Amino acid sequence: MPKTILITGGAGFIGSHVVREFVTKYADYRIINLDALTYAGNLENLKDVEDKSNYIFVKADITDAAHILEVFKKYQPDGVIHLAAESHVDRSIADPSAFVMTNVIGTVNLLNAAREIWKDNFEGKRFHHVSTDEVFGALGSTGLFTEETSYDPHSPYSASKASSDHFVRAYHDTYGLPIVVTNCSNNYGPNHFPEKLIPLCIHNILNNKPLPIYGDGKYTRDWLFVIDHAKAIDLVYHKGKNGDSYNVGGFNEWQNIDLVKELCQQMDEKLGRAKGTSESLITYVKDRPGHDLRYAIDATKINKELGYMPSVTFQQGLSLTIDWFLSNQEWLQNVTSGDYQNYYKKQYN
Repeated sequence: MPKTILITGGAGFIGSHVVREFVTKYADYRIINLDALTYAGNLENLKDVEDKSNYIFVKADITDAAHILEVFKKYQPDGVIHLAAESHVDRSIADPSAFVMTNVIGTVNLLNAAREIWKDNFEGKRFHHVSTDEVFGALGSTGLFTEETSYDPHSPYSASKASSDHFVRAYHDTYGLPIVVTNCSNNYGPNHFPEKLIPLCIHNILNNKPLPIYGDGKYTRDWLFVIDHAKAIDLVYHKGKNGDSYNVGGFNEWQNIDLVKELCQQMDEKLGRAKGTSESLITYVKDRPGHDLRYAIDATKINKELGYMPSVTFQQGLSLTIDWFLSNQEWLQNVTSGDYQNYYKKQYN
């Protein structure tokens, strides 16, 4: 019987890359992709693996405890890689309850289902919870988030993720559930849903629309190429120490305004436009509430213990990302128009 891994949120941005990594690398594994297919879940992201014999898609919502337990009983996963989450800060400010339901209640439903089918026989089992650096709050102009940094979430999104992290660790401490937790910095790359900064700017440049920048644009983030993140998840899932946390970063700190200017320059070069054409679209907009000034990940632990290092610099990863979006403008059009949701109906109904 092949090793069975259930990946939640596997049709989303990061999840689709993790699914692809596992399906293609581990032919002897059975990969169950469980996704509710909300606005950010897109099965077109996985066209290249959907016909693989070791891949199964299941449409399910992690907030539905009964259905989740039913799926666990049917497929008997040996491992869970939990990526399903509401993840957009602006949306969390508008509707905090949805984030509590998915990120907190949904996580607890998965933990309960894992306990139920594993029956406290945890040999060869693992629950890998994927989280964010936003749970740590904000940094000043210096310092880095480590695995020992105290939690200090500032938005409904980060508060919901912090709560889910605590529940995962509590199930390890209380029930002995074999868990690992990863906290990552901002991801970017192919298949990124265009509500986030980089794909939004690419889309708007292509359509000569304004590039909205919050406040003075000096908010600083560490950026992680999504394919590198998928490889890090693979490493931690297989080699991480039970009960431990690992910070996953890209060793790339950029202020938003500098990032957007770099993106504009690359877009002008790739589109054959005069220098400064795209940069003229930059528009400063009113800041959002509770906006954290700076996040920066210290990824020393995963580097030293597991040998993880990003494969690209930010400029290289950004170039690859732009190239992907320019070569997949139909995908971008389908996402921005909502037509991607028709793919599920065509493929699975």
